[in-house]
Amino acid sequence: MEENWVTEGYAAPNKKTYPWQWLWDSCFHALIWNELGRPDRAEQELTEIFRPQFDSGFVPHINYARDPDVHSDLWGCSHGSSITQPPMYGHAIAELDRAGVCLTQELLSAATSGLSFLVNERARHDSGLLLLCHPWESGTDDSPRWDDFCPGGFTKKRWKKQKNFLVETIKRSTDGSPIHNPEFQVASIGFNALVAFNARELASVTRDKNMADLANELVHAIAKRWDESSYTWVDAGPHANRSGKCRTLDALLPLLVIDKKQLPSKLIEQLDSVEAFRGQFGPRGVHQREKVFDPQKYWRGPVWPQLSYLMSLAVSRFDLKTAEQLALATIEGAKVSGFAEYWHPETGKGLGAIPQSWTGISLVSAKRLFG
Repeated sequence: MEENWVTEGYAAPNKKTYPWQWLWDSCFHALIWNELGRPDRAEQELTEIFRPQFDSGFVPHINYARDPDVHSDLWGCSHGSSITQPPMYGHAIAELDRAGVCLTQELLSAATSGLSFLVNERARHDSGLLLLCHPWESGTDDSPRWDDFCPGGFTKKRWKKQKNFLVETIKRSTDGSPIHNPEFQVASIGFNALVAFNARELASVTRDKNMADLANELVHAIAKRWDESSYTWVDAGPHANRSGKCRTLDALLPLLVIDKKQLPSKLIEQLDSVEAFRGQFGPRGVHQREKVFDPQKYWRGPVWPQLSYLMSLAVSRFDLKTAEQLALATIEGAKVSGFAEYWHPETGKGLGAIPQSWTGISLVSAKRLFG
């Protein structure tokens, strides 16, 4: 972490591959810094993600503080991108608060504004779920859940072209905040679960009853998307009954917010089954029996440490033993992979950027579960 710290006030995910600041990366970094005894760094990382925040409350997913005009031709603005990412700052703030860190009112206000924009201004599907404006907003960039939105079928080349096209079709408010995308009308279960979870977490600190109520309304809409035939929560949108019901790990993130009476029977067993999600070095990003499963391809099957952290946190609400197994396997994967961005679930081979700062989140899971 220390070697990736930059003068602009954040840890670059990887100085060579990812030199700028990513929203949800820095939220995980904040948890890691706090565990390392540097709550000052944790608060600074969180403060920096709000530097390019729009007046509407919208929080860009990349802060280009180091190079303000880089990629401005793609995003149509400088200093930051013009799409968002899962608002993990709600959880990060709550964790710091529980650890006794005194946070500034400025930071709490910025976070409240960011989540308020999502739950009040972002377009919704008829199901009541929030719509993504771009696949990058989910954090799961190349998820097989988006395959039906790739003309001609998914290939890395076709999807790269389509992702760039989808930036151009976003409909924005007068200040440029992304509201909806007529070419990508997806209400992602994973994204909505993380919005609800983070809204609840932030409300636990700010005592914002309205925020908590909005989170509960979202959870109610999420619970209705359970599909017994595919045994997963299904996205809402035009391809909900095709690629939108692919069994991916992020589609189980509602475990963070549902209550015990809403828990589908034997769902936790999937996370503990080697025939489904359980890998030797952490949970697979895609169910092993899905045709699209590939243990080495970006978002098509490898272990992702931040998702493993979230799943361990979610499962610990229902089954502590399985949560511990997820955490232990991920810690081993982090070590074997060289603290890679993501890795092969059976061999631990490091993939993507090596090392990646957010992989330290596996140690936070260990501390929470084992002390």
